[in-house]
Amino acid sequence: MGVGPVSLSRPFGVVVVWGQRAAAAVHARTAHLPATTRAMLWAIAAGSFFSLLNALMRALALAIDPFQAQFLRYLFGLAVLLPIVLHRGWAAYRPRHIGGQFARGAAHTLGLALWFTALPKIALADMTAIGFTTPIFILIGARLAFGEAMRWERWVATVAGLAGVLIVVGPKLSANAGLYHLVMLASAPVFAASFLITKALTRYETTGTILVWQSISVATLSLPLALLAWQPLGAWQWAGFALSGLLGSAGHYCLTRSFTRADISATQSVKFLDLVWSALLGFMLFADVPSSTTLMGGALICAATVWLARRESHGASERERAQA
Repeated sequence: MGVGPVSLSRPFGVVVVWGQRAAAAVHARTAHLPATTRAMLWAIAAGSFFSLLNALMRALALAIDPFQAQFLRYLFGLAVLLPIVLHRGWAAYRPRHIGGQFARGAAHTLGLALWFTALPKIALADMTAIGFTTPIFILIGARLAFGEAMRWERWVATVAGLAGVLIVVGPKLSANAGLYHLVMLASAPVFAASFLITKALTRYETTGTILVWQSISVATLSLPLALLAWQPLGAWQWAGFALSGLLGSAGHYCLTRSFTRADISATQSVKFLDLVWSALLGFMLFADVPSSTTLMGGALICAATVWLARRESHGASERERAQA
């Protein structure tokens, strides 16, 4: 006796209801905040999820081929989303422009190929700090592609954050060849292109649709690279990739929500907080002791982020009062 789609979707409904209640609770607590502040909170949440994900993926990529890790990360990301998709039906996630979804997937896959190549070779804090160059490319691209306003506060905070990044990674780049640092750096403009495409997609696609099709497109495009050096996995590795799917999907959901709340350039400086999380995780999991330059750069980055958050919140409140 077969099991119909309705009966299959019943257990998944528990997951969906829990997610809806959690989202409603978050909305109730943050509805009074300006849109820009809410966008920055979503971006902070995304950064915390991605920091955990990066630490987990570094541990996994030390034992297997990076491209296999890349494929499995997005395959399990799709698996995590399937219960919700089956509950709501595939029609709810049919994209309006499938070409745009795969263009975003192609850009993200290329960035990931560079990122995963360098990931096992450099410290977690260094990897995160180098990734902070991505907001610079995003700011420039958002201005050129979307005509977003670049108020002076955003430029000041971004430049200050970039100065903090240079304090962190500068000595390492000058002290040795730093080939893998350069490979990681090369991924930054590619990821910026991916995020800008995501911003464009939010104009006519839902957050859920973008999230589901990112997993589909990246997993599909990464599979050929993964098959070249495929190796069997142990039980703990499979469990790790299952957790990576959950963390990655949660992170991309929060990031996409932040893009729907405010200009993409308004949220980029918040990414600099990721250095704090990555330094802590690197110390706890890989015994990476943060250097004095890492601490100095991190302090500058945090100061710039807090200052911008206060300026954005104050400015948004004044604009809302002026429109009232």
